[in-house]
This record gives sequence, structure tokens and C-alpha cells, in this order.
Amino acid sequence: MDYTYPYSWNIPLIPLPIPMLIGVGLMVFPMATKNLRRMWSFPSIFLLNVVMLLSVYLSIQQINKNSIYQYVWSWTINNDFSLDFGYLIDSLASIMVILISTVGILVLFYSDNYMYHDQGYLRFFSYMSFFTTSMLGLVTSVNLIQIYIFWELVGMCSYLLIGFWFTRPIAANACQKAFVTNRVGDFGLLLGILGLYAITGSFEFRDLFEILNKLVYNNEVNFLFLTLCALFLFTGAVAKSSQFPLHVWLPDAMEGPTPISALIHAATMVAAGIFLVARLLPLFIIIPHIMNFISLIGIVTLLFGATLSLAQNDIKRSLAYSTMSQLGYMMLALGMGSYRAALFHLITHAYSKALLFLGSGSIIHSMEAIVGYSPDKSQNMVLMGGLKKHVPITKIAFLIGTLSLCGIPPLACFWSKDQILNDSWLYSPVFAIIACFTVGLTAFYMFRIYLLTFEGHLNVHFKDYSGQKSGSCYSISPWGKEIQKNKFSLLLSTNNNEKGILFFFNTTYRIFDNGKKMIRPFISVPCFGIQNTFFYPPESDSTMLFSMSILVLFTCLVGIIGIPYNQSGIDFDLLSNLLNPSQNLLHPNQNNSIDWYEFFFNAIFSVSLAFFGIFIAFFLYKPVYSSFTNLNLQNSFVNDGNNNNTALWEKMINLIYDWSYNRGYIDFFYQIFLAGGLRRFAELTHFFDRRGIDGIPNAFGLISFFGGEGIKYLGAGRISSYLLFYLGFVLIFLLFYLFLLVF
Repeated sequence: MDYTYPYSWNIPLIPLPIPMLIGVGLMVFPMATKNLRRMWSFPSIFLLNVVMLLSVYLSIQQINKNSIYQYVWSWTINNDFSLDFGYLIDSLASIMVILISTVGILVLFYSDNYMYHDQGYLRFFSYMSFFTTSMLGLVTSVNLIQIYIFWELVGMCSYLLIGFWFTRPIAANACQKAFVTNRVGDFGLLLGILGLYAITGSFEFRDLFEILNKLVYNNEVNFLFLTLCALFLFTGAVAKSSQFPLHVWLPDAMEGPTPISALIHAATMVAAGIFLVARLLPLFIIIPHIMNFISLIGIVTLLFGATLSLAQNDIKRSLAYSTMSQLGYMMLALGMGSYRAALFHLITHAYSKALLFLGSGSIIHSMEAIVGYSPDKSQNMVLMGGLKKHVPITKIAFLIGTLSLCGIPPLACFWSKDQILNDSWLYSPVFAIIACFTVGLTAFYMFRIYLLTFEGHLNVHFKDYSGQKSGSCYSISPWGKEIQKNKFSLLLSTNNNEKGILFFFNTTYRIFDNGKKMIRPFISVPCFGIQNTFFYPPESDSTMLFSMSILVLFTCLVGIIGIPYNQSGIDFDLLSNLLNPSQNLLHPNQNNSIDWYEFFFNAIFSVSLAFFGIFIAFFLYKPVYSSFTNLNLQNSFVNDGNNNNTALWEKMINLIYDWSYNRGYIDFFYQIFLAGGLRRFAELTHFFDRRGIDGIPNAFGLISFFGGEGIKYLGAGRISSYLLFYLGFVLIFLLFYLFLLVF
């Protein structure tokens, strides 16, 4: 055994000193720590580089020797109960550690400039380092209890990072929504863990698989209870990986800073559910119908996420729904038993989507230079357009990430997505048709994002009539999505008050000081004696562009590790070598060599669908280079209720637009039936508690009070009163007795 393995337990602990030292520094030397805050980015990145080098070395050992190293030590022992902690280094853990460390390094490097002007700079790096520690601990966990502990720590870090700008009510609500939704899945995960322990008496992965195999083979287990435990385990993965119907938290999680979206909600934390299913796949395989249920959730999620991304205006929210759809591909592959294809797509998608999110962050960073810090404007694709002239490097990087996610060869996602599509034809033709249809949808909405953002005219200009930099900006959008009765009006939101604005009217918005410093003049045009100065979005800083450039290389080259090509003794399929032996139900005896003619013939169909989606996107959102008089209204779904002669296809388009823009009405359903139902139930129980539970003793108290008050007047000490009451009761008794005698 290689001497490096015994020291692998340090992998999760390497980034941990950063949040500890930052916390101590803020308590002991607050002013010095804040003044030297930029210095904390270097140790954060350096320690992650150490993790990356160690993980790459371990992965090389995995490829050469195909070994598994596990070490445990007892934490508590009581009679027959023993709880062990430790670490497990195998192919799956190695892949996840490399993914977390490489993406984490680039995101932190990017964040140093992106978060430079933010007052929470130190808090950001502290949270990110602690999240990295938690995620590394999760993927190297040796049993279910250890996974659950780090699972909760990851959720806590996600809650803190989503609500990083907690002073904004929308961010505070988003982190609460993510927390509550994930608690549903986490509670199910806990129930599943306890149920499996009740069956097997162990939390260790190897013991679980061996004991359950024997119990199932000998028919010594209650299959209904075992299936229920497996479903509870899967519920945790559904919530964490944003699968239907617990996906509602992911789009709102985009309220956090963009680097958080790139690292947590595109590449690492949302992949934790995929990791959990992959880790427990030997358990799910032996339980009837569980694999079919996993694949069903995957196919519903990938289609649902793609349709919801079609009409979103927020660039990050549209990418979030895209992430949800791609996670559905991975879950579908795991449900089909295509373990290798699922992990391959996990890798390629992580780098491609991280590139897209960092690209969107660069766009937002540039837009804030002219509209100030206002997510309603800087992230709204309606107000963008024509950015390719002003942010050319970001444009190229974003285009490469877009092409990769669309499945265009030879970029990374082409190789992994094509394998999932090929395996889906072997599993279920219905699922394969839906998956292929989603390929076209993916190409459509991704190029919709690209065209709205980079092509056409720049829709937000900076115009200063006074000739000074402290000017204001106005917005003109030929790509307007929120089209009301007048198709030439645009809804802009300012201070939560929506106002209809005609194209030829100007509404000014003040910009922030940090935006003023970043603005660079483009051209000055004298007109009627007034100096008109226009300003355009600047390209991002070199540190941000460096991270994006490295991710471009990953997006272009990472697909090589999974190319199933073996000829003349040269084996390029590093992924299969790393995952060998891997669990693959569709290809149990698969030969890694492949005929290139057959491979490309199978890929023609999926690539054709992608190009068809791109063509439709260009047809509907083709760039507008002309003035207002040549406005092309085919660039958006128009919902005009005044036209009584609307064609059927227009009604269908409006229906799809409403469905997508309103998030499939799932949030409304949860708000009315779940949140509203729980609120009404709480009000009912509160009424019963107040009137019933508290009302009974209160009633007895009132009876005692009034009874005592009445008796007080009977004991006044007057003989005449006593005789009167006595004779009265005797009279009543005699009348009652006579009544009984008569009747």
C-alpha cells in the first residue's frame, strides 16, 4: 500500500484553518484583520492547491493499482453498538475530491476580485473554506452516520452563503426556502439511515451491502420496509440535487454571490445527491422497483428543468434551471445502472456550468458598472444585448460553455451526454425520446441566453448630459420580454415599483460610487451645444478572466478522459480505468474499444437535435442591429390578450411561456396548498388550544368563581334567610314527589 494513503485523513482538514484563523483574527485583532483582508485569499487558494495535488496523486494510484483504502477508528462502543469514524479513498471519492478542489481553486481566485468591494469579503472566504471542508469530509466518509453529519454541515454552509447578503429581504427569504426544503430531504435521509440500521445493525457501507445481499437472497427481510428505507434515503438525494418535486430552492439560491452559484449550486453541493446515489447504488440495485423510480425522477427532472428555463429573464436563474435539467440526466443514468456515464457527465457538466456561471458573474460585474448594484437590472437579460463588442473574452468563454452544454463536439459535455442518450435507448425508448427532445430544448434555451446577452445592440447605455461622470443611465430594449398591451413598452422595476416605459422615453437610474470608478468612456458626441458622453460595460479584471480561461481549457479537454477508445495498445479511456470495476448494468462486460464510424453515426442524431434547437433560437431571437423602426418582435414569446383571432400555435407559445415564466406553477401550488394549508392547520390548532385545551380549565375556574360568589351571599348570618331557603327547597321537593305520584 502506498505510503500516502495513511495521511489521506488530512484531506478534509486542510482548508479548515482558514475559517478558524479568520474568526480568531476578527475577535482578537479586528481592525488589523479587516485592513489586511486581501491576504486571506492566498492561504485559502494555497491550501486547496495542496488538496488538489494530493487528490491527483491518489487518483493516479487508483488508475495504476485499482486499490481501495479504508481506515476506521471507534468513536463510541456500548454493548453491541459501535460507532466508527474514518475515511474511504476509492475511485468515486478520488473523482469528487479532484472536482471539488479544482473548481474551488478557480472560484476562489475569481472571487478575490469579484468580492473585493464587498464588506463581507472575510466572511465570504471563511464560509467558502468551511464549505470546502464539509464537502471533502462528505465524499471521503466511511459510513452513513458520518455522511449525515457532513451532509448537514454542507446544508448549513449553503444556508449561510445563499443568505450572504442577508440585509436584502429576497436573499433572506431564499436561504430560508433552501433550508426548509432541504430539511424535508434530510429528515427522510435520517429515517432511511435508522431503518437500514434496524435491518442490518451496521452503518458501514461494506457491511450494509453484504448483509442486505444475504438477507434478500435468503428472503429474510421485509421488502416493503426495505423499500421504504431506500425511498427515504433517496429523498435526501432528491432535495440536495434539486430533483423534482424538491427543486424549488435552487432558482432562488441564485440570490447569493455568483461565485457561490458556480461552486456550490453548479459543481459541488448539488452533486452531493448524485454522489450519495452512486455510493449506495449496490444497495438500490437489489431492491425491486427502486432503480425504475430513480430513473423516473431523473427523466421528469431533466424535462421539467429544461422547460422552466425557456422564458426566464434572470441570467443566473435560467442557468439554475439548466443545472437542474443536467442533474436529471445524471440521475437518469444512475437509475438505468449506467454508473460510468453518470459520473462522466457529473465531471464534464461541473466544469462547463462553472464556466457559464463565472461568465454570468463577469457579465453582471460589467453591467453593474453602468446600472449600479441592482440585481433586477444587472442580471436581467432583457436589459442586455450587444455585449460582445465590450466584453469579448467573456463572450468567447461563455460561448464555449454554451456549446459544450448543448452537446456540440468535441467539447466535454458531448461525450458524456451522448453516452447517456445511447444507454437510454437500451433502457427505455420512451425515456430516450424525452431525453433526446430535451437535448433540443437545452440548445434552444442556452443560445437564447447567449443571443439575448451578447448579440444585437447594447440595450443599457450610460448617458451623461452634463459631461460629468456622475450621470445616469437609461434603458432601451428591443428584446423586451414583459410586453404588455402596447408591444412597444417595457417593464422596468425600480424600488419595487413597476413602471411602463416607452422606447422613446428615458428613465434615469443613479449608479453607485464603485460603479462610477469602473466606468470607461466610449465616445463623446456634441449635439446642439450639449456634450453627450456614452459609457459601456468594461471587461472584467484579469484575475476573473484567468479563472474563466482555465475553465475553458477544462471544458475543451476534460472529455478526453472518458473517450471510449482503445486501439493499438493505446487506451485513452482514463475514466473507465479509474472506475474499473464499475457498476454498469447496461454494459456488464463492456469493451472499452469502439468503432469510430459507429460512434459518430450514433452521435449524428443528438448533434442534429442540438443544431435544430440552435436554429430555432436564432430564428426567434435573431440579433437586432437596426433602429426602433426595424424592431423584430419574433425575439420573444408575446402574450397579447387583445387579439381574439390568435392562431392555435400562438396560443401554444403563450401557454408554454406562461408555464415557464411562472416556474410550472409549482411554487404557487406549494404556497397555496402546503404553506397555506399548514398555516390554516396551525390556526385551527391554535383555536382548539385556546378555546378547547385552555378553555376547559378556564371554564372550571369561572364556575368556581361564580359559585363562590353565589354561596357568599347565602351565608349572610340571617336566620330568616336560612328559613326561607329551607322552606323553598322543601316545597320544591314536595312538588317533585307529588309529580312522581301522579304520573
